[in-house]
Amino acid sequence: MDGVLANCEDGGCGCTGEEAAAKAAFATAADEREALEYTRRLAHTHYENFSVVSMLLPRRLRQDFCNVYAFCRIADDLGDEVADRVRAMEYLERFKQQTRECYAGRAETAVFMALGGTIKRHELPIEPFLHLIDAFQQDQRVSRYETFEQVVDYCRRSADPVGRLALYLCGYRDAERQRLSDKTCTALQLANFWQDVRRDILERDRIYIPAESMRQFAVSEGQLVEGHCDENYRRLIRFEVERTEAMFAEGEGLLPMLRSSARTHIALYGMGGRAVLEAIRRQDYDTLTRRPALSGWQKGRLVAAALAAAVRGWLTGGGGA
Repeated sequence: MDGVLANCEDGGCGCTGEEAAAKAAFATAADEREALEYTRRLAHTHYENFSVVSMLLPRRLRQDFCNVYAFCRIADDLGDEVADRVRAMEYLERFKQQTRECYAGRAETAVFMALGGTIKRHELPIEPFLHLIDAFQQDQRVSRYETFEQVVDYCRRSADPVGRLALYLCGYRDAERQRLSDKTCTALQLANFWQDVRRDILERDRIYIPAESMRQFAVSEGQLVEGHCDENYRRLIRFEVERTEAMFAEGEGLLPMLRSSARTHIALYGMGGRAVLEAIRRQDYDTLTRRPALSGWQKGRLVAAALAAAVRGWLTGGGGA
């Protein structure tokens, strides 16, 4: 594996975000073993709790989750870390073509050399992967949304495929489980939007709060840019948080439909999203002057709760893969 790329993964090469994203996307590997090592390293480097979270999974699935996570992380970074939108579109289109080539049995880059085996073992359809790339391409074209339904439609491609891929890896392919998973994944994406209002507009010139909601609560785009939080803004974010919370509640209906080994891992997604909503509430819905975030201690509690649930399942004989 390229030594420079390894340094990029550790943040020690001095590369820009764009350079690191491109290197991660198009790095090659000498063989499958090296490719698998690459996706494991990418997963553990980019997601600080991945080592602990992976303990919630049956051992046979851990590498497959690393492979899928690497794809999702790279596609996201190509959309977010490349400042020039034309170049970002070019990178994403190239990544999309490599996805199609992987399904045709041709894989030259590390991520697809690793992912190819996962696709075959679990018979993963190509659509979730292409939908993710489509969403990140949409980010290069669309930066404002008129209605809540339009934002949810974006989430259908930017978030829901991740949950569906997780279900496929755990052996579930039915429409009802996918529908409930979509509720949780959309809610998780929305929670991130309400958390990152200031960052999105300043760093990426994007607003995911529906324009119709902003008009309803008399909040202007200029107010977001200025970072001015008033009672109107608090009421707006409270409104969005409450309907996001309702989605999380509906999505929880999925958990009793899963074996405990899958349930404890997938439950962590919803737990994390609801914790973000609670952090927003603790700040009295002010996400402009300070970004609500979970502390290391709070993240640890979530993982510990999931691990405790997993142990209970194992002790009661519910830990089948």
